[in-house]
Amino acid sequence: METQIIHSLTNNFEAFSHKTEEGIEFWLARDLQQLLGYSKWDNFKNVLHKAKTACELSEQDILNHFADIGKTIQMPKGATKEIDDIMLTRYACYLIAQNGDSGKREIAFAQTYFAMQTRKAELIELKLLEYERVQAREKLKHTEKELSTVIYEQTGSDRNFGLIRSKGDTAMFGRTTQQMKNRWGISSKKPLADHMPTILLKAKDFATEITIFNAKENNMQTEYQISTEHITNNKAVRETLVSRGIKPENLSPEEDVKKVERKLISDEKKIVKKSGFSKK
Repeated sequence: METQIIHSLTNNFEAFSHKTEEGIEFWLARDLQQLLGYSKWDNFKNVLHKAKTACELSEQDILNHFADIGKTIQMPKGATKEIDDIMLTRYACYLIAQNGDSGKREIAFAQTYFAMQTRKAELIELKLLEYERVQAREKLKHTEKELSTVIYEQTGSDRNFGLIRSKGDTAMFGRTTQQMKNRWGISSKKPLADHMPTILLKAKDFATEITIFNAKENNMQTEYQISTEHITNNKAVRETLVSRGIKPENLSPEEDVKKVERKLISDEKKIVKKSGFSKK
């Protein structure tokens, strides 16, 4: 019996979804009533009332999740009858499951089902954030490589690139690169950027892009000119962050981005292997 319930709710719940002309996903309360094991509409209406109250307490607009509609059903001998129904969002279905009779196996499973769906969404969101950070780190690498090339082409040497980048760090954090590594508990041999949160990677990249643009535009020929420009740009970006309540030096370090990237690659390989397709 439990296997049948699991199969019914997992497949039927998604199968009973509808879409409006605008592409908004919804379910009908009359369908959900049957799926959750309520034989009487009046009993199910009590659950709907509790779910609406929970929706209101969560500061959500009830009408956005519970929309009253009328529905025509067929009666014997060709007659028809108008009955009440409600268009429900996925969130509304979740609230209904949470406020249903947990003594019903259908409700108990539905509560577990929605908890799993929520967790799945959280994991997907986490993966997207990790991917975004890996991409931001890779972008900064390319931008800094371009700055190194500009320095070499316009000053005749790129030996001062490390010094210029370090001065940029000091302007961004109000501390030297090594002081920030000590603050974050990072080995002196590891790049500071590998532990920066995404917002700082993007901030550093933006400041470096401005330096590249102005160094080319103004044909800067000395390390001093480019260094001064880079300091100015990092300070300007820092001021913007601070004005929005973000102090770069007070942010917490993130996991080594190289480890994150390896984990994402490993997860991707597992998914590919599980799917039975080979990646070319």
